[in-house]
Amino acid sequence: MDQLLNIFKIPELKRRILFMLGMLFIFRLGAHVPTPGVNAHVMNMLVSQQAGGFLGFFDLFSGGALGQFAIFSLGIMPYISASIILQLLTAVIPQLEALSKEGDAGRKKITQYTRYLTVGICIIQATAVTFWLKTINVGGVPLVPSYNIMFVVTTVLTLTAGTIFLMWLGEQMTEYGIGNGMSMLILAGIVARIPSQIGRMLGLMQGGTLSLFQVLLFVAVMIVLTAVAVVSQQSYRKIPVQYAQRIIGRKIYRGQS
Repeated sequence: MDQLLNIFKIPELKRRILFMLGMLFIFRLGAHVPTPGVNAHVMNMLVSQQAGGFLGFFDLFSGGALGQFAIFSLGIMPYISASIILQLLTAVIPQLEALSKEGDAGRKKITQYTRYLTVGICIIQATAVTFWLKTINVGGVPLVPSYNIMFVVTTVLTLTAGTIFLMWLGEQMTEYGIGNGMSMLILAGIVARIPSQIGRMLGLMQGGTLSLFQVLLFVAVMIVLTAVAVVSQQSYRKIPVQYAQRIIGRKIYRGQS
């Protein structure tokens, strides 16, 4: 506890922590701002019905934004996808491979390409989601009460702008906060969904769908996986280094390890 309190005695570290917390607050705030023209209640019911499926998975990584169809519904996943695509292309395109070896200037250029690709992926995903919304209704209530071209354009621009803002937010957290900003956004989204997931699990236990043994087994597996990840991250291997023979003045120093 004393070590945690000492953190706030270091001005630079304190500033970075407060900056990160402020950015995370903005992220959580945006996850509750609904996209215009969508019945958020119907969307929430739809995601709840498919909590263990495709929609539930993306709702988890968006921090619950998809369940309300908020402006951050696409989350940071388009940026992650763009980063993976650029990494794969770097291995097969000589120009990108050469660019990645040019130091800081090359990395900045690749980061710029990643941003452009993120925007393209956002537009494609947002357009696909907008057309998908037209086909959805829950209990006879349409998800989009008034579907027209203005709704399509507004929704695509809103979702794309939301992800671009998250991308900028993550980059600012990386530069002025602590750790990798994109990873912190993903972590914040997952942590924000933990209370609702626990409540859902307790409800399944009361309904007899899940047993106490299954819940304890799930918790044990998560603890083991977390421990393995931490050990893997902190592990290292000592490699002996053989230094060549050196001559300093009139003295000869033999190779040492």
